[in-house]
Amino acid sequence: MTTDELIEQLRQLREQATEPASRRAVDRQHDLGKLTARERIEALLDKGSFQEMDMLVRHQASGFGIEEKRPLGDAVITGWGTIDGRTVFVFAEDFTAFGGSLGEVVADKICKVMDLAMDTGAPIIGLKDSGGARIQEGVASLDGYGRIFERNVRASGVIPQISVVMGPCAGGAVYSPAITDFVYQVEGLSHLFITGPDVIRTVTGEDVTFEDLGGAHAHATKSGVTHFVSADGRAALEEVRYLLSFLPRNNMEVPPYFTPMDRPDRMEEDLTSIIPDNANLPYDMVELIEMVVDDGEFYQVHEHYAPNIVIGFGRLDGYAVAIVGNQPAVLAGTLDIASSGKAARFIRFCDAFNIPVVSFVDVPGFLPGIEQEHGGIIRHGAKLLYAYAEATVPKLTVITRKAYGGAYVVMNSRSVRADVVYAWPTAEIAVMGAQGAVNIIHRRSINGADDPLARSQELIDEYESQFNNPYVAAERGFVDEVIEPRETRPRLIRALEMLRTKREAMPPRKHGNIPL
Repeated sequence: MTTDELIEQLRQLREQATEPASRRAVDRQHDLGKLTARERIEALLDKGSFQEMDMLVRHQASGFGIEEKRPLGDAVITGWGTIDGRTVFVFAEDFTAFGGSLGEVVADKICKVMDLAMDTGAPIIGLKDSGGARIQEGVASLDGYGRIFERNVRASGVIPQISVVMGPCAGGAVYSPAITDFVYQVEGLSHLFITGPDVIRTVTGEDVTFEDLGGAHAHATKSGVTHFVSADGRAALEEVRYLLSFLPRNNMEVPPYFTPMDRPDRMEEDLTSIIPDNANLPYDMVELIEMVVDDGEFYQVHEHYAPNIVIGFGRLDGYAVAIVGNQPAVLAGTLDIASSGKAARFIRFCDAFNIPVVSFVDVPGFLPGIEQEHGGIIRHGAKLLYAYAEATVPKLTVITRKAYGGAYVVMNSRSVRADVVYAWPTAEIAVMGAQGAVNIIHRRSINGADDPLARSQELIDEYESQFNNPYVAAERGFVDEVIEPRETRPRLIRALEMLRTKREAMPPRKHGNIPL
């Protein structure tokens, strides 16, 4: 064959590889409101930046008629491109070919692109839409999942890993998203579960729908597997682009800087009135955070799960920061099992990727109750303590109101190596609230008084003046400075500027043993 003929042959193969295996399958995807794998990649990456890999590979399996179907590229599209000019690697499972099922060749392609992502220090994004393991390939498909999981673990803390579940994801396949750093689900179209409704009905007799079992809202509100819920596929991919703007490409870099429209010295007067005069009344911590960060932009993570604690990303003077805050509007901001685990994993991610952590503290304690104790609140609360104490990134704390007991210590106090601790004048830092303390310490005095209520209030006032205020902690150096609420933004920006060169030496060890 001549050179021109060989080139024409190559062009035909490329055209064949990029054509869908079945036009009917493509139409079915669109009828369901789903994009195809190629459409998803095109929506995710900068226009014209995608470079495909392994587009000509074919499976080598035989039996059950599978040898009669050998589409080029098989059931996954892999490669790299850019998002806002920064390199990322991507694989998109193709439901139009073998239902997106994972066989040996599909696993090979995914593993290759993951290896390249780790070697080059770039994020990996998986677009999930698969019927699961390819039954016709037997144990080879299970081995493929194992090889992918192993790479997920090796890449953890080295490069950001993001999973976007845009269709079914069942059985062993769910463990890859679970290991990755962030999981998106598309409302009404994506499902995550280990065993489906039919098996559950057979084994336990429970009747459940796909949506109630593994839908986006189920995992975003109950299990905590899913971090973000998007209205449709395009919205999910746009959100991934936004998330990456807060993240570095790898653990050796820092997040990108964006010139803010906001002034670094802005005083936010509305912060002065956000705390109610009655300490038992709630306020919205998200509203407070939005008053402090650049341009009011705060990207919440896990918004619908364990809402008594708020986590997410923002910027201060153009630099990305991670924010953790107790939410007084939900369960009075107490820490419980779910919120402790939610915040702990987020802090560990941010520590791995050089993102400073800013904590806004208003916590009356750990949620009491038999269910919490027997569920392991001690162990789960220790996760949050461990995460804060382990982190070596800049760690700043602002105590806005209540900071009681062990929960005060856990929420990035000076004793667990917070770098800078500020407190508002409204801060109440003590072993417990004044009323509880007085009832324990002065029970006999109150019961024996002519007017128990008046005596109790007198002792409460005395306790608050002596113990339950920020100045006692400031005298001992547990709080670096008591600041006006309106000063919060400029103070944090100056502290972060000072901490930008922070380096913390750690003793040599293989790894710690976090109380999982």
